[in-house]
Amino acid sequence: MSSVQPEQQFIHACLQAITQQQLERIILSQYQGALENLEKMTLRVIELHNGTHLSCLYRYKTQDVTKNYTLDQAEQLLTDLVNDVKQANLFTHAGETQLKKNKKKAILTQSKAKPVLKAQAQGHDRTKHRFVDQDSTFLQHLGITDAKGQVIPSMARKWKQINKFVEIFAGALEQIDTTQALHVVDFGAGKGYLTTALYDYTAKHFQTPVVTGVELNPKMVEFCQNVATQSGFSQLGFFQGDVRTYAPEKLDVMIALHACDVATDFAIHSGIRLGAKVIMCAPCCHKELRPQLQSPQVLQPMLQFGIHAGQQAEMLTDTIRALLLKAYGYETKVFEFVALEHTSKNKMILATKRQDFDQPDQEVLAQIKALKTMYGIHKHSLELLLNDQWDQQDLGQKC
Repeated sequence: MSSVQPEQQFIHACLQAITQQQLERIILSQYQGALENLEKMTLRVIELHNGTHLSCLYRYKTQDVTKNYTLDQAEQLLTDLVNDVKQANLFTHAGETQLKKNKKKAILTQSKAKPVLKAQAQGHDRTKHRFVDQDSTFLQHLGITDAKGQVIPSMARKWKQINKFVEIFAGALEQIDTTQALHVVDFGAGKGYLTTALYDYTAKHFQTPVVTGVELNPKMVEFCQNVATQSGFSQLGFFQGDVRTYAPEKLDVMIALHACDVATDFAIHSGIRLGAKVIMCAPCCHKELRPQLQSPQVLQPMLQFGIHAGQQAEMLTDTIRALLLKAYGYETKVFEFVALEHTSKNKMILATKRQDFDQPDQEVLAQIKALKTMYGIHKHSLELLLNDQWDQQDLGQKC
């Protein structure tokens, strides 16, 4: 029988899993130490700009706190934490190691990972990679999950949307410098679902960001600020105002999801003017261009069906937005945000700033001019804002 104590065996197994890049996660529960209201800890290996780290999510009764440690600190950290818990679980690609302690002794058990059949792996119910931790406390405060960390059925669509948004957001961050704390503004934050999720993701994987949610509805602002406070998100704040009145001093990431009508144009203009590294928009309604359109006669048989006329206005509005972003130094993509069965507002414009931008691309501006001429368009708000020609009239409508 080994003379090594079960606690030491467990810690050794954890360190070995980290070294061999086999670690999935470590869960330490039934905490008995000095930190008040701490319930459990979840540890994972993450990659930061300055190397590989062990990230520990401390889950308290009312908030989550994430701290990142170098791998040199891993052994001491695990020793301190394992000594203060009654149960510890190590999950690796090969299987699970469990440590359970009672007053008399500690018991270490091991089990191999169950093989996943090919048919099961391809099935609809397979476990999906999530960019948002489902057991995060902020999801409970937002009403997405219940006290057990299970998604509330009526919020399943919103949960899917949040994860897809953070996935896109994470991909965009890979294209920019994240060595400094990011300044993020979300115009039209609503109930703060996405604003809070991106704060949580960024804080766990990079330096804690400075995030501001801008929202017109004062009750929404109060609700979101309460969620931020309860979740322990000290650098997440909410401001009552709109895109025309709020002027941040610094802006690295600009987000505007489902901002009504020309509010999207104001948001994009703010991003371009302040040199945002990332601009993310999911346009809502497209009321500005449709009354102006004088479509070519050859298209009239198609446009006699009302739905096509609306889709044409939407396509032209967002095409001009995307081309203007391209002309002003952004690599721009337009794609489906969330599948149509989850929300009707499903288009995303994603733009990341190029380093080589000097002045507006005249060739792209000429393409915009040709489109406007073809369709009889005399006014597009984003173009007017960029040319300092906005007349403060027709400020747009709510849906």
